[in-house]
Amino acid sequence: MFIALLFIFVSSVPAAGFASKFSSLKERLDAAGKRTESKIDLKTDTIRTAGKSFSKAFEEISPENEYYIGRSVAATILTNYKTYKNEKLEQYLNSICQALVINSDVPEIYNGYHVKVLDSEEINAFATSGGHIFITRGLISCTTNEDSLAAVIAHELGHIQLKHGLKAIKNDRFMTATKQTVNAVTKSPSKIQAEVMDGMVNDVMTQMVNNGYSQKQEYEADAFAVHLMEVSGYAPSEMITMLELIEKNQKNSKIGLAKTHPSPKSRITNVKANMGKNAYSIKVSDVRTSRYNKIMSTYAS
Repeated sequence: MFIALLFIFVSSVPAAGFASKFSSLKERLDAAGKRTESKIDLKTDTIRTAGKSFSKAFEEISPENEYYIGRSVAATILTNYKTYKNEKLEQYLNSICQALVINSDVPEIYNGYHVKVLDSEEINAFATSGGHIFITRGLISCTTNEDSLAAVIAHELGHIQLKHGLKAIKNDRFMTATKQTVNAVTKSPSKIQAEVMDGMVNDVMTQMVNNGYSQKQEYEADAFAVHLMEVSGYAPSEMITMLELIEKNQKNSKIGLAKTHPSPKSRITNVKANMGKNAYSIKVSDVRTSRYNKIMSTYAS
């Protein structure tokens, strides 16, 4: 049929004008084909670019990105809590933190470890992947000496160094990656990546503040703290003392640690199971207790 139509077309066109009209038709067909190919290439390139962006995002998060994610989480926490202004107390807590991290497997991170006090009677503490540790005044009141304060900080360091927050982020992002890559045909890769980064912060906040880490992760952080206290010269048994005081002070509470953590009793059982043979031989020193009492007397006033 095509040959017949072409014959009719050729027969109806003078020989002189046939070449130019056929050439014009060919050019229009070529142009239409190129436009179609261009659209296909554009969508393909967009999907490929988005795919590369996501592949890169799912790789091991760099220390720098880990810090910036943590800093965004810290900023979100500080929209819900005010910081407590006491320079000496803050310096004291940071000195305990440094005594612990120098004996840990990760003594240095992108911008260092920093401890802040939150002006709240709620019994709670938070730690971000950026090395920010927040402890409420309510939780500080559950400590009796420097070693029990060290137990609080060591537990939060456990969440940081065991990367509990980042593990939650990766799991959530992986589940939604396919859908977001498909949407790349209508959205720019940079916009999608920004949405993923926003989602990271939301994931951590939901996990850490609203839902809490898993029971397994809390037990891991406690076991980490017991070991770190022992190698740092702090009495691991003070972790038990601190948990007993938390249980006493948070009775009937539905906020803070009571909302997001396993019961103090179950944590105490776990801590005892992870106490080494030499852990009980480390005692609370008079020097550390005197230092604690001095700082707490100014804090209380």
